[in-house]
Amino acid sequence: MFHMRYATIEDKDFWFTLDRHLKEKEFENKIMLNQCYVIEEDHKCIGVFRYNLFWDSIPFLNLIYLDWDYHNKGIGTKAMLFWEEEMRQLGYEVVMTSTMVEETSQHFYRKLQYKDCGCLIKDVHPLIETMEMFMIKKI
Repeated sequence: MFHMRYATIEDKDFWFTLDRHLKEKEFENKIMLNQCYVIEEDHKCIGVFRYNLFWDSIPFLNLIYLDWDYHNKGIGTKAMLFWEEEMRQLGYEVVMTSTMVEETSQHFYRKLQYKDCGCLIKDVHPLIETMEMFMIKKI
């Protein structure tokens, strides 16, 4: 059974098996702000989810990551809907996220009614440019 809860300091070891981008101090800050969650299935930790506030006013999903064995089972959708409802209850009217244009996650977000709302070109190599696309959804 699906369950999503706020992460605690006790989740640190599990958290960093999936999220290799967040610094430990920032993880601690996000715990204090209730901006990170652990995703569970049948009482087993299977994923992580974190956000911040874009322009200090719009909830912005930074990361949703599920253990590979749990992909394509509807758990990511449940996690997104849980978070969107929580943000709505906190009084927010829209949420945002982003993805690289070459990643398939944009299709996942579009199925959840996220709309393209801008992009940022990242010059990562003189011969390669990639683009991060921003997406928004009214909740």
